[in-house]
Amino acid sequence: MKHRVVITGMAGLSPLGNNWEAVSKCLLAGTSGIEAMPEWAEVEGLQTRLGGPVHGFEIPDHWTRKKTRTMGRVSLLATRATEMALEDAGLLGSPEISDGSTGISHGSTSGSPPMIGEYSLRLMQHRSMKGLAPALYIQFMSHTTAANMAQFFGVRGRIITTCSACTSGSQGIGFGYDAVRFGQQKIMITGGAEELHVAGSAVFDVMYATSTRNDTPTETPRPFDESRDGLVIGEGAGTLIVEELQHALARQAHIHAEIVSYATNCDGSHMVNPSSEGMEAVMRQALDGAGLSPADIGYVNAHGTATEVGDIAESQATARVFGNNTPTSTIKGHMGHTLGAAGALEAWMTVCMMRERWFCPTLHLKRVDERCGELDYIRGEVRKTHAEYVMSNNFAFGGINTSLIFRKFER
Repeated sequence: MKHRVVITGMAGLSPLGNNWEAVSKCLLAGTSGIEAMPEWAEVEGLQTRLGGPVHGFEIPDHWTRKKTRTMGRVSLLATRATEMALEDAGLLGSPEISDGSTGISHGSTSGSPPMIGEYSLRLMQHRSMKGLAPALYIQFMSHTTAANMAQFFGVRGRIITTCSACTSGSQGIGFGYDAVRFGQQKIMITGGAEELHVAGSAVFDVMYATSTRNDTPTETPRPFDESRDGLVIGEGAGTLIVEELQHALARQAHIHAEIVSYATNCDGSHMVNPSSEGMEAVMRQALDGAGLSPADIGYVNAHGTATEVGDIAESQATARVFGNNTPTSTIKGHMGHTLGAAGALEAWMTVCMMRERWFCPTLHLKRVDERCGELDYIRGEVRKTHAEYVMSNNFAFGGINTSLIFRKFER
């Protein structure tokens, strides 16, 4: 038996703010969360000096050292977003969190980069075990966010750890959706997180894929624009609490939206060059899974990294599926590419915009690259429109593609 799955709690920490009120103000006003990172100038050869940090985050006073000693910043961000999402869902402190009926599906590109560096420096360069505290590994292991959250909240259900770069957050939501849909859990804590570090930017910088508008940080990145010059890395964490519909109704939970489909596939062709065909296929699979036609989708939240190969491949794939009939934009112009957090943060923001019947434009998109297909790009001003269904897409190195479809929930 397949169950209907709804979202009963949502929260995020992002370069645009740490609650929907702050984020929506930035999206409506066209405010950028990108800033200069002057300390990165110390890295010889690094071309970019731009990032999207989360400001205003502090470890809550009620968190104990015993709970946080195994957490790097990425896990701290993820745990705080989850705490807020559980509170939003009316589940914080509920016995259902630890009775086995709740699980976790959450991930990040990696663990905490500074801890990886410290561990490697001591062991490989200094050739010494001195100072290698056991908690170092826990802070940088690939499943650190999910494992730390499980310990923090006492979760005893299934743990799914997604570590698929830019699709970590969207796969986190998707695999959580599957677990509830097929009756394996009543509730799943889903999403993704990322910690801003120069190592994340260096990955793309060495490929000449980062923006170098270092003197004008709030004017970049420029997804789909003919003058774009690359991506900007950001950080953050997003958590969606997904729940079986009847279970949510029985406890009179507030329902933000319904998840009606999730698809994921792999290009199977190249590690870093995206396949437009693979992207098209995953969107069509998501539509088929929901029994929908392209005309049913009222808005597409694009991945939109502002890299040449990524933008062209994605926009052409989207155009083949939707033509120029579906409003499309990406939030990365506002907050940069938050990597493992991107799918979760963008899903959270997309659902909130759907609920409020407006969709943000792609910031800095003025002249669409003619190679980017004939799409109904939202640019310049907010688009006020009703959408019953929306799609959120993400794509990652290794040719991993994801597509999620959300439906406005009406009782």
